[in-house]
Order: sequence, then C-alpha cells, then structure tokens
Amino acid sequence: MPLPHCLLAVFVAFLWGMSFVVIKLGVSTTPPLVLASLRFVFAALPAVLFIPRPKTGWRFIVGYGFFLGVAQFGLLFAAISLGMPASLASLVMQAQVFFTILFAALLMGERPGPHQIVGGIVACLGLILIAWPRLTGSGAVPFAMTVVAAACWGVANIISKRAGRIDMLGFVVWSSLIAPIPLMGLSLLLDGPDRVVASLLDLNVGTLAAVAYLAYPTTVFAFAIWAYLLSRHPAATVTPFALLVPVAGILGSALILGEVMRPLEAVGGAIIVLGLAINVFGLRLVGRVLPRS
Repeated sequence: MPLPHCLLAVFVAFLWGMSFVVIKLGVSTTPPLVLASLRFVFAALPAVLFIPRPKTGWRFIVGYGFFLGVAQFGLLFAAISLGMPASLASLVMQAQVFFTILFAALLMGERPGPHQIVGGIVACLGLILIAWPRLTGSGAVPFAMTVVAAACWGVANIISKRAGRIDMLGFVVWSSLIAPIPLMGLSLLLDGPDRVVASLLDLNVGTLAAVAYLAYPTTVFAFAIWAYLLSRHPAATVTPFALLVPVAGILGSALILGEVMRPLEAVGGAIIVLGLAINVFGLRLVGRVLPRS
C-alpha cells in the first residue's frame, strides 16, 4: 500500500485498540448489549439523515450491519462483561486477520503470498501462546466468544469488499441502522426489561462519553477508512495492520485500567507483532537479504 494508506491503517488500529478500554469501562455500568445498541444508534443518527445511501445492494448493507454490529460487537461486549480482560480481548480479536484472509481465499480467489502465510502462522502462534492458559475454567467461555466475534469481523470484511468501491462512510452509517433493534431485543431477553429500562434511565456522563467514542471515532470514522482500504487493496495486505490494535489496547489497559500483562502474554504479543512485520514487509526484507544476480 502507499504510505498515506499505511498511516491511515495504523491510526485506525490505535483508535480500535483504545476502544477496548472504553468498552471495559462502559460495561461496568451498563448491560453490554444495551451499550452496543447505543453505539450503533449514535453512529447512525443523525448522520443517516444527511448522508445518501451507498450505491450497493441492501443485502450488503444488511449483511455488514448484522455481522459487524450484532454478531461481532454483541459477542465482544458480552465477553468483556463476563470477565475477558480488555488487553487480552484486543489481542484475541486479531484472529480476524486470519479469518479474513481465509474467507477471501475461499470466496474471492485472493491468494496470499508466501511471506503473508508465514507471517500469519507466526502471529497465530502468538495468539495460541496467549490463549493456552485460558482454555479451561471460567475464562474459556469469554475467550471462545471473542474468537467467534473475530470470525464475524472476518465475514464483515469480506462483505465490505464484495460491496465494491462505494461511499464507505455512507456504507458504515447506513449499516449501523441494522444493529440497534436486534441488540436491544437480545438484551431485553437476556437481561430482562427492568434492568434494560433502569440502565437507559440512569445514563451518566461517563456512559454517554463511552458511547460517543465507540460510535464516532471507532465506528463511523475507523470502519469507513478500513472498508475504504479493503475496497482498494487485497485483504491479505490490509488486515494485518489490525495486529497493531493490541499494542494500543495493552498500553491503554495498563495505564487506565491497571491491567497487568503476564510474562507469557507479553511474549505472545511480541510474536504477534513479529508476524505483522513479516506479513507487511516480508518481500522487501527478503529482497534486501538475498544477493542480487
């Protein structure tokens, strides 16, 4: 990718990394699915009144809104509410890179290069190293939910690619209309009407600030830029930049939430970043190392 697009991808990764900290703070006072629903209400309104509907089929708008809003974020918010640390969630969610590359290869015929395959394997080893101690006990369910959420993110990435080169800001805004009602309905079913109504009546400044951050910088702006990059570059080139999300997530969790990374988790995080470096710069590094004929 050209340098400006690389810088945009890095900035998006920072916004997403910090969003895990905001989610952790938000679900401490608000039911997770209510918080997720409000995120997409704010993302859609009032912007949908001023931004034209993107010139693509409704199936893409509905599909993206469902897999990104209802499936991915519904599962992620619930997993963090059930005890998934924000720092670890920011790491595990990057499995979406591998799901996206896999789905792009199977459904769109995009073939990753050898260096991208090696980088993906290295990063996957880092994720496994982090996940291994949490595969049993109370942490198993939130971990599994986060992995499924990452797979749903991968599906959403493919849908945005299939939608074509359209107005991605409009695509994100209009698809945000899909998520609020299903998320609120699930919260009414799982949390009960009394808790949902009480949480909506007791919204404070902190919760509204969390919703605003999750709706505008990390949803409207970040996902519009991400979808824009995916529409112009192969998935195997764009999605590895999301592996930088844990860097911001871990730093923010340590500074704001006081979460401490275990030594094994720190090593796994370093391996993930190494996988990103191989994935993005592999061919250039190989070209410098190999002698020229």
